[in-house]
Amino acid sequence: MTSATANPVLADDLDLAREATRDRLRIVVVGSVDDGKSTLIGRLLYETGSLPEDQITQVRAATRRGEDIDFSYFTDGLRAEREQGITIDVAYRHLSTSRRRFLLADTPGHVQYTRNMATGASTADLAVILLDARLGVLPQSRRHAYLASLLGIRHLAVVVNKMDLVGFDEAIFARLSSELGELAGKLGFQCVRSFPVSASDGDNVVTESARTPWFHGGTLLAYFEEAQVARGHEAGPFRYPVQTVIRPRLDHRAFAGQVAAGSIAVGEEVVVLPSGVRSRISAIDTFEGALPRAFAPMSVALRLADEVDIGRGDLVARPEELPVVARELEADVVWLAPTPLDPSREYLVKHTTRLVPARVTAVRHRIDLERLDADPTPTLALNDVGRLALRLSRPILCDPYRQVRATGAFILIDALTNETAGAGMIVAATEEAAPRSTLGSLVTAAERRARFGHAAAILAVEAPEAGVALDAARALERSLFDAGIAAALAAPEDALALANAGLMCVVASSGSETERAALRDRLGAKSVPAGDGALEAAMRATEPVHG
Repeated sequence: MTSATANPVLADDLDLAREATRDRLRIVVVGSVDDGKSTLIGRLLYETGSLPEDQITQVRAATRRGEDIDFSYFTDGLRAEREQGITIDVAYRHLSTSRRRFLLADTPGHVQYTRNMATGASTADLAVILLDARLGVLPQSRRHAYLASLLGIRHLAVVVNKMDLVGFDEAIFARLSSELGELAGKLGFQCVRSFPVSASDGDNVVTESARTPWFHGGTLLAYFEEAQVARGHEAGPFRYPVQTVIRPRLDHRAFAGQVAAGSIAVGEEVVVLPSGVRSRISAIDTFEGALPRAFAPMSVALRLADEVDIGRGDLVARPEELPVVARELEADVVWLAPTPLDPSREYLVKHTTRLVPARVTAVRHRIDLERLDADPTPTLALNDVGRLALRLSRPILCDPYRQVRATGAFILIDALTNETAGAGMIVAATEEAAPRSTLGSLVTAAERRARFGHAAAILAVEAPEAGVALDAARALERSLFDAGIAAALAAPEDALALANAGLMCVVASSGSETERAALRDRLGAKSVPAGDGALEAAMRATEPVHG
């Protein structure tokens, strides 16, 4: 195969992929009710030519008589929002200039919809917090600043809006900028810029205003174009949670997923966790073709140089950049469910592509989002933010949220109702003793193939009835062993370990077709029907190595 690095077409593909991901800045706009968030975003969309003409016509028609255009209508799409004059849901809008592409999230300002605001801020690179020049820094302003900081945003633009209603008073702007700037410093923001703005009139949004001759900080849009936001998900350690196994033919096996953090190139060494098996990247596939390198947040399929058993929930990383293997977590959680937290109930932790049962062992505190103080509490209610201690039934591969968002974030699900209960950010994890396999075996997969005379694999013997599947799996193990193959019957939870040791592992798979497919997907197993012909089907499944 021709090297991707020598192919100018593939190099162009890589440049296009970088343009589509790396050069897009994600911005969340937050603030109190009626501070003008939707108007500001509408103004940005309108002034940058990011709106279709028919939408502009519709908004002009919906605007009250005597007014030119109500810019908030470009984002307040729900009928309830227009009737109440507030934003309820999170509205996402795209805009672009010749220098950069942007994704803006207009989030709710009302305290009732704090969980919606947290959702909009969870993936942002930069936050814009609006202040009404007449009202100043409100409790909800402090609440949103805290949540933006908690969610890992380090760049903040303070927009003092409605300056036209206070006569563009420089002293008011200076006072509010200083007050929120002091709060932002305490919350850990790295870069804070302030702008005196009238979103309805357009002052200092896209063009500089003649009504603020005392301000020399440029426009808000110019700041968006120039902001040097360090994207930790691109620069951090390589993390690749496997979503599914792709095997269109016997000689092609790839592992699909999204690069959650960092980057990887063809030829680099990787380790598959939790098994600890090492290999090298032999190819990086995309829908458009092969690439020499992949980086966050690209969705790709990785191929490895060795025959490695990988399934959904596994994580691919570099050997020198291993995540924490942890069963006990300390995490900040935004409570999203109307039903309060009940520590006696069982919850599920959805972390990357894994779903693990968990218990809340302690509620450390709840944050008073107006005073920003920690208060003792036995529970968390809707829209509360607090610190929890969790114990998982199985360890996960994670990082602190401030280091890697993708492997530091999780969702808490009520095990009884299947309701999303909370969004969590890992603060600290108690590292377990590393299993022997993660220490790096000195025996390679190729050496195991040479010793046993065949590659390792997992064979799922399938039947709807559990007894039938188990009897057929036992018979297949016997037949394979008699044929000179190093085979072993195992429970699904032990299958990967045995396959990583070079064995042909046989598991019994029963239940519905959906359940059997889920097991195949998780283990990367090859399907073998129960009954006559099972041995022949198993041998055909491994024909390239036994042929």
